[in-house]
Amino acid sequence: MEGTLDGGVVRVGGDARQRFYDSSGYGRPDGAGVVLAPVEAAHLLFRDDLDAVDGMGLAEFLAATDCVVRFLVYKDFRERGFYLSPAREGWVDGDDARTSADLVVYPQGNGPWDDAIAYHVRVVGERAAVSASDLGSVVLAVVDEESEITYLDTSRPEMTGSTDYDRPTGIAADLLEDRTVLWNPPDDLYERAFYGQRLAGRGAEGGPLQLSLVETAFLAREGVLELDGGAETVVERGRAVEGERFDRRLAVYATLRRSGLVPKTGFKFGADFRTYADVESVENLGHSEFLVRVLPADYTFGPRELSLDVRLAGGVHKRMAFALTHMNEDIDWLAVERITP
Repeated sequence: MEGTLDGGVVRVGGDARQRFYDSSGYGRPDGAGVVLAPVEAAHLLFRDDLDAVDGMGLAEFLAATDCVVRFLVYKDFRERGFYLSPAREGWVDGDDARTSADLVVYPQGNGPWDDAIAYHVRVVGERAAVSASDLGSVVLAVVDEESEITYLDTSRPEMTGSTDYDRPTGIAADLLEDRTVLWNPPDDLYERAFYGQRLAGRGAEGGPLQLSLVETAFLAREGVLELDGGAETVVERGRAVEGERFDRRLAVYATLRRSGLVPKTGFKFGADFRTYADVESVENLGHSEFLVRVLPADYTFGPRELSLDVRLAGGVHKRMAFALTHMNEDIDWLAVERITP
């Protein structure tokens, strides 16, 4: 059985509907025949279920249609027992096809004739650029230079916690280079709300408390701290240390704190923050749940960068989240984690 390449699709006549669509979910019905996307036709050529397309075998067809990377992902899902369809150009009816997706994958045991969808999949090579705005509702399938595939699930998490603390006001603070010191802080500021670090080290009881600039700016704006020049002096110091990035980190820090989360530095993990959802006391502090990187909303990822961040977060039993910040300080949250379909 042979197909014909026509306007970017492959048409196959005869009893192709029964052989390909009805039995295995390939293509769209077209009378007794089917209309196939190039990636579907490539897979049928690979399986020898199609003899040729306009006289072309698999190698020639892949070169002519430029779909080898999508073909590798399509083939992998088929070998895992899934039916799937192309997602673009109206191939899937209704609102189920995400704009940034290349493939729609159905749950095992389902096909294009059912309503259920397991994954919307975006396919890229390892050197591609991926806009943050295209992520959040798709699985990113990254094909590396050796044709190995890494699947990264992207979602929009709710970043909320249950840490609650009635902050005091009017605490004296001294700004010293890129941090502040509270010489006589209330113990609960550290013990219950986990602000700062004891000058004598973690685990020490009482004594001075040192705060980062982002902690200081937040607490100064909330009226907790009193220091020469007020909160704006701290913000100016932060901008001098790290430029406009300080404003973005401060906006994310404030959002996390107001959402009941406790953000602490994520420096040793290569992130901006690590977060704790429920802090009752520093003595009973559990593991942090998220690593957070702060990025502009129009950020463009490299797949290698995503893979590195996700691998590092998973290695320390945390999830990777990205805070995508807008100029008006609105924040879009993006979580990414590795999955095996």
